[in-house]
Amino acid sequence: MIRSPLMNVMTAAAIKAGKSLKRDFAELPSLTISRKGPGDFVSEADKKAERILFQELSKARPGYGFLMEEEGTFEGTDKSHRFIIDPLDGTTNFLHNIAQFAISIGLEREDEIVAGLVYNPATEEMYVAEKGQGAFAMGADQRGNYRLRVSPRTDFADAVIGCGIPHAGRGDHGQFIRELAGIMPRCSGVRRLGAAALDLAYVASGRLEGFWERNLSPWDTAAGILLVREAGGFASAIDGSERIFETRGIIAGNEMTHTTLLKAISAA
Repeated sequence: MIRSPLMNVMTAAAIKAGKSLKRDFAELPSLTISRKGPGDFVSEADKKAERILFQELSKARPGYGFLMEEEGTFEGTDKSHRFIIDPLDGTTNFLHNIAQFAISIGLEREDEIVAGLVYNPATEEMYVAEKGQGAFAMGADQRGNYRLRVSPRTDFADAVIGCGIPHAGRGDHGQFIRELAGIMPRCSGVRRLGAAALDLAYVASGRLEGFWERNLSPWDTAAGILLVREAGGFASAIDGSERIFETRGIIAGNEMTHTTLLKAISAA
C-alpha cells in the first residue's frame, strides 16, 4: 500500500472534498446548476469541491501550480509541479442521481504524471498510484487495500470495453458510430458509464478490459493514465502516441486490448 506523505495529502484532500459532494448529492433539488454549453453543466457542488481541493492541496504543498476544470490555471512559484484536478467527473450522472462520479487528482512533475487518485464518494472506492510504486484500491478508511492489475484476458471476444459517447454539440457523432461498429461485434460488450476517470480506474482494476474516448481534457485522464500504467496496462493517444493531453483522446487496456482497439479505431 502507498503511504507516502504525498499520497496522504492527496487522500485527505479527496476525502474532505468527497464529504461535501456527498452532502450535495443528498440534496440535489436545492443545488444551483448552470450550463457551460450543450449537455455540459456545472453546479455548486463542483465549485465547492474544487475550492476544498485547492485549499487543502495548496496548504500542504505551497507553491505547486494547479490546472482545474472550473477555475482554470493557477501558476505556482514551483514551476516543476502541478496538480491537475477534476472536482466532479461525471457531473451529468451526479445531477441525475446516478452514483457514478468521481474526484480525480493527478500530480505532474516536469511534465510527467507521477501520482494519481480517483475517488467515488458515493461508493467510497478510492484508487491511487505513484510512479514506480504500483496502483492500489482502498476504502475511505484506508482498510481493505489491494493491488490493482489489469485484466489477464487475452481474447478480445471475451472483453468488456468502456467508451465515451459524444453528447449534443460536442464531438463527431458519425466518427463514433464508425468506431463502435468496428468494435461492438468483436467483443463481449460495450459500456458507457459516464465518468472517464472511473472508467480508467476500472481498466486498472480489471473490471474493464479496455476503454477509449475522444474530446477529453487533461483533468479527465491525468490520474487514470498513471493508474492503468502502474497496474501493468497501456494508455496512449488515439493515434498510439504519448500525446494524450494534446490530442484529447485516449485508448487504454491490457496489451491485447490496447493493440486491438488501436487497430480497430484506426481502421474506422
